[in-house]
Amino acid sequence: MLRTMRANAKWIFYILAIAFVLWLAIGQVMSILGPSGSVVLRVNGDEFQVNEFQQRVQAAAEQYRQQNGTAPMSREEDEQLRNQVIDQMTQDALLRQEYKRLGIRVSDEEIIDMARNSPPPEITRDPQFQTDSQFDIRKWQQFLATTSDRAVLAQIEAIYRDQIPRIKLAQYLTSDVYVSDAKLWRIYKDQHDSAQVASLAIWPYTIPDSSTIGDAELTAYMKKHPDEFPKQPAVAYVRYVSVPRLPNAADTAVARARVAKVRAELARGAKFEDVAKRESSDSGSGQRGGEIGWIKRSGTRLVEPFMEAVRALKPGQLSAPVPTQFGYHLIRIDEAKGDSVKVRHILIPIALQGEHLDQVEARADTLERLAAERADPTILDTVARRMGLPLSPIYQVVEGQPFTVGQYRVPDVSIWAFESPLGETSPVIEAASGYYVFRLDSLAPGGEARLDQARPRATQFVRLEKQKVLARQRADSIAKTLGSGDLIAAAKARGLDVQRLGWFTRLHPPAYFSNEPAAVGTAFGLGVGERSGVVEGERGDFIIQSLGRKLADSSAWLAQKDVQRTQFRQAAEQARIQQYMEGVRARAKIVDRRKDLFKSQAQTDNAASLQ
Repeated sequence: MLRTMRANAKWIFYILAIAFVLWLAIGQVMSILGPSGSVVLRVNGDEFQVNEFQQRVQAAAEQYRQQNGTAPMSREEDEQLRNQVIDQMTQDALLRQEYKRLGIRVSDEEIIDMARNSPPPEITRDPQFQTDSQFDIRKWQQFLATTSDRAVLAQIEAIYRDQIPRIKLAQYLTSDVYVSDAKLWRIYKDQHDSAQVASLAIWPYTIPDSSTIGDAELTAYMKKHPDEFPKQPAVAYVRYVSVPRLPNAADTAVARARVAKVRAELARGAKFEDVAKRESSDSGSGQRGGEIGWIKRSGTRLVEPFMEAVRALKPGQLSAPVPTQFGYHLIRIDEAKGDSVKVRHILIPIALQGEHLDQVEARADTLERLAAERADPTILDTVARRMGLPLSPIYQVVEGQPFTVGQYRVPDVSIWAFESPLGETSPVIEAASGYYVFRLDSLAPGGEARLDQARPRATQFVRLEKQKVLARQRADSIAKTLGSGDLIAAAKARGLDVQRLGWFTRLHPPAYFSNEPAAVGTAFGLGVGERSGVVEGERGDFIIQSLGRKLADSSAWLAQKDVQRTQFRQAAEQARIQQYMEGVRARAKIVDRRKDLFKSQAQTDNAASLQ
């Protein structure tokens, strides 16, 4: 089957593309009973039809391919894309409802005025509307006045019909945002006041506690602190049989020969960009002529063998073939600015070839024919013995998380496992490391954390609570024995460890005071030389003495106050809008019907990703 598909890939592409378009046009989901059979999403009563959803998915998939190349999307990637489309449709509906509720409208005159005087960024960057590399609004206005291209005008109108209501809503929500000088000064002081302190800490985790903790105590703690025990995702337990598809020495030799041929072509003067578009298997950079962009020589953004080669190259120089786990790279530096370099590369993968490829795919075909998509749970054991392949141990698949075997990701498993009946086997799933058929052995539903799942974590928290009580008792006792005077000297005389900390600001305390607002507040509230009592913190108890203070410079604050006000106002406005929309969404009644509509169509839906 795999060999047949590879030989007829062109025709299969056209068949799948036509099948998807026909499915989209006919609307199979209309066969679902009920008057709302074609509704995929309902937001406060506003309905989205399945055809609109599919059209949006198709547009999003096309944009994804333009950005990431033409390689087929995995089911996880497809599911993520569909979730993003649903989120956007939900957001669109909520915005329309808010516009209507608040009476926000857009007139033709507003669109014309904004189009003439506030063009979108794509227009201001277009060279045809620039003079001396600067946007020239007169050229843009002349274009609007003279163009007869209705499609362009309709596109411009659509942009502003979408954006103007958003601007009006933002203005409505943020019109009362005001930042006083007093607040700006407090913020500046938090950023620039600094302190130096001595601190004696009593850490609860250092205090032994051997008391017995029963189930009733653990359960009571979990009920009192639900946020510390988040809902658990569903977990599937699977086994698999796989046909390995890792390259052998012959495959590596073919890749070496191919990369040598490509390098020789470049050495003879071929344009790197053209060769990269034709030869590179990195579809993302390949479409851009191999361009990765600017990276730092000292960075670790890319795998180390690649970075070692980058550090050794000069601008314009072509590397020798660089082997990594992805294949062989030919690397060129276009420009260098200090530690930063602009990099291009061509990736030649080490792929299965010839007889080895035929052997592996023949075995994969046999695995598919004998074991894939079967309801009999014993079939996988039988096929493993018949083919001489090992049956894997049990693996956990966590819903919503990628599944990996060793260093290799295996796509689609984390979706298939939660759609299938127990005991059923999967289709053949293709990964970089092999062809897999999985069996779903058992399923643990998600939901509220249970004691049997959370016992170690709950025990740790309850134990810590007991240790905190003991720590506070010890801290009170130490505070009494220290008396008054210098904390460092008094603690040293009693063999206690005191830390000298600082200088630090309220917003950037040392790690010692990380997540300890009470301790930081005390450090800045004490007069120089003054000592605190016991400060009860989040992770420990502290006795603190101020050793010094430096106050923020008010003249420096005044010099930057206007910039600070603008920055803070923008941040406050963004936070206001985000908080408002989160509240609107939380109150909304949202019904996502995808599972009902597409449960039996999961494979058909993926046809679009194969175009």
